Amino acid sequence: MVNEYKGPRSKYYFYIGGVIFSFIVIIPLYFLVIIAFASPSQTLGAYYPPLIPSKFTLENLKSAFSGYSSILIAAFYKSLETAFIVASIAILLGFHAAYGLSRIPYKLSNLILGLLFFSTMIPSLTIAIPISATFIKIGLYDSALGLALAQELVVLPLTVFLITGSLESVPRTLEYQARVDGATFIQALYRIIFPLAVPGVVAAFLLSWLMSWDEFTFAVIISPVHPTLPILIYLESTARGDIFTGTVFALLVTIPVIILTIILSKFLRGSYMSAGITG
Repeated sequence: MVNEYKGPRSKYYFYIGGVIFSFIVIIPLYFLVIIAFASPSQTLGAYYPPLIPSKFTLENLKSAFSGYSSILIAAFYKSLETAFIVASIAILLGFHAAYGLSRIPYKLSNLILGLLFFSTMIPSLTIAIPISATFIKIGLYDSALGLALAQELVVLPLTVFLITGSLESVPRTLEYQARVDGATFIQALYRIIFPLAVPGVVAAFLLSWLMSWDEFTFAVIISPVHPTLPILIYLESTARGDIFTGTVFALLVTIPVIILTIILSKFLRGSYMSAGITG
């Protein structure tokens, strides 16, 4: 019989991998903060910029907010509104679709999921142009709702896939027992199944929100007049060459992601994930 115990070394490898991954994630964020708050003479204006600058300034923030305050607020609000619309629609449709897929034969479920992912194989630019022409006719062009509906083509299949896996891990006997005890189908779905699938639903909501938050292709074609935050960052840092303003905008994009991840992280812990099989 093969002994699967690997000893304490496996834990050390896990911790080392976690530290390396943390550095990969934190270092770009660190340089983003340094460029935004440090003196330009010690960052982009220096041949050998120091790792820890000695001079910090708020001039980069002042120049960014003073010249683009109204545009920045409008772009930030539109990105925020679009991301929450996308995530809400994805969860509303994705949960019910995933429940149906989790209750049909496995092979048929995989076939339907594969068909759902077919839309993601088509380049977004190819889809965005005819969608924008249609949205102009029906009055959804350059609106947060129109942009959100277009982004659902990419977000919704992944949302259904994630929630389906979460629902398949919930024992069906719990639903059967609830029905035997007198619960209706709606009661069993929302009072028994949904609470146990919360970790998968939260993970799908967070991923849908993130995919919409930094989406570029649909935003630049369907919402060019009132741009979202990623489009504004592109215009300032790339098209106009204002790297410092673009860095401040990029830092502004990162802050809501960190806040939302911290708020929702409590639902992704192991105690919630094992709720359906404990007791």
